[in-house]
Formats: sequence, C-alpha cells, structure tokens
Amino acid sequence: MKELEEKIVKFAEDRDWLQFNTPENLAKSISIEAGELLECFQWNSNYNKDELKYEIADVMNYCILLCHQIGVDPKQIVLDKIDISSKKYPVEKAKGISTKYNKL
Repeated sequence: MKELEEKIVKFAEDRDWLQFNTPENLAKSISIEAGELLECFQWNSNYNKDELKYEIADVMNYCILLCHQIGVDPKQIVLDKIDISSKKYPVEKAKGISTKYNKL
C-alpha cells in the first residue's frame, strides 16, 4: 500500500500538483469522481468494465492523496473501520440483512 501511495504522490509532485491538494479540494474531487462512477450506471445496470475500473481508480487515487495530505495510513484506517463496523454489526445479528446497526 505504501508503494502505491508513493507512486500516486510522485505523479502529483512531478507535475507540481500537490499545491492544489488541500483536504477540501481532495474531498471535492472524491465526490466529483464518485459522481462519474455513478454515471456508469446512470440509465441501466449494463456497464463498460474499462470505464468503471478507471472511475474506481480515480476515486481511490484521490482518497489515497487525501490520506497522504492529512497524515493517515489508508490501510490502517480501513482496518480500523472494519473493526468498528464489526462491533456495530455482529455476525449473529447482521448476517443476511441490511438493517442499520441502531435498529438491530
């Protein structure tokens, strides 16, 4: 994961783009790219796999850059969130249902 982050950061550094990578701008960019990801499914569930995977990559790149800018490890925060969610959604209560944790 660290190697991926370094490659993404180097790409931005080489172009002198880190100056634009404020947390606010990156959060906006994540939202914009997530909208483009949804566009792949706008009218039906038929999607172009190549278009979809590159929109996913755009979202992930901005998420990784945001982690870099605020000084958090992307892998660790995902693992931490899984731990938090596993407590909110224990298997014995949540398996096979989509009910929100406060209604289990």
